[in-house]
Amino acid sequence: MNDSPVLVVTGLAAGVADEDLDILKGVDLAIRPGEIHAIMGPNGSGKSTLAKVIAGHPGYEATDGSAELNGEDLLEMEPDERARAGVFMAFQYPVEIPGVSIANFMRTALQSRLEDGEELDLFDFQELLMERMELLDMDASFAQRPVNDGFSGGEKKRNEILQMAVLNPALAVMDETDSGLDIDALKVVAHGVNTLRKENPEMAVLLITHYQRILNHIVPDRVHVMVGGRIVESGGPQIALELEAQGYEEYRKAHAA
Repeated sequence: MNDSPVLVVTGLAAGVADEDLDILKGVDLAIRPGEIHAIMGPNGSGKSTLAKVIAGHPGYEATDGSAELNGEDLLEMEPDERARAGVFMAFQYPVEIPGVSIANFMRTALQSRLEDGEELDLFDFQELLMERMELLDMDASFAQRPVNDGFSGGEKKRNEILQMAVLNPALAVMDETDSGLDIDALKVVAHGVNTLRKENPEMAVLLITHYQRILNHIVPDRVHVMVGGRIVESGGPQIALELEAQGYEEYRKAHAA
């Protein structure tokens, strides 16, 4: 397995575009192939801002520091270039796209990765999609539904995992994917992620969450605590258990001091 980091973030400062206020205030992070890193922190700590800056959300911009994906300058890439380079973002609130089936959406995404003039073979795509759905224990009819239109929270998150399975990213950023899920839906998401990791052991995952409960099902290699736009502590999975028991108050006090 390649041991060079997939993602290296160094001294990253960032905030809302056109606003003179940094939300991230010097984030350092390195994720190697096959690793799962969880970032936990209270509301307003900068967790989702980090995810959006990595993905290239136009509403946010880096003001200092760097971010590299497999040695390439991530911050110089447009969002679509980042996606083609291997960044996948699972959103907290996936958007609805009425009138566009999941199958057509996924086919368009895969087509965009090909060189100009190269056509995606429809039979190969159909075979891949059905294989991915079977891997995730999903009914084949799901592929014909409009993207997230009228979906429950659990179905939206299941669709995110299906997209991840088809696109096979180098780095999957999951921004509070567990938000609002009941335990059954949470297990579906966790099963999907764990299944994909077994099949692609080099896929790196950045999992952003408020709660320890998803980490019972997706076991991280490293847990980082973010407060006030900085990572203030890093360690093993036991940190998540301590946070569940004690909350963030001690970290807030230390940050304030």
